[in-house]
Amino acid sequence: AIDRQNPIRIEESFARASGKSAKAGAAFMTIYNQSGQADRLISAKTDAAGMVELHTHIEDANGVMMMREIEGGIVVEKGGTAVLKRGGDHVMLMGLTGPLEDGEKIDLILTFEKAGEIAISVPVNNKN
Repeated sequence: AIDRQNPIRIEESFARASGKSAKAGAAFMTIYNQSGQADRLISAKTDAAGMVELHTHIEDANGVMMMREIEGGIVVEKGGTAVLKRGGDHVMLMGLTGPLEDGEKIDLILTFEKAGEIAISVPVNNKN
């Protein structure tokens, strides 16, 4: 059933710190677009980090994987999904305001071009 109130559904979300003395982290999730039109995740924000960007991993000319900000956001086709995962597209959390501890949750606000803002609570799982 399509939720007319919110045609974008977020599932399987989790956040993790990047390393032991992490000043950064990332959030991952699966975005389901149940609307009749393509949409685009254009930004995200949280009180858990000073700066939040949409990132992806790209391979440079030397075969080295590098993180880059995604220009223009992450497209979610109508009736489709976008999977944000390690080694791929993700929500980058920079300048963490505190440690990302297993079992805690961070509040994340995702902004979509058409669906607007969607607030989610993301569990922290540093083992994933």
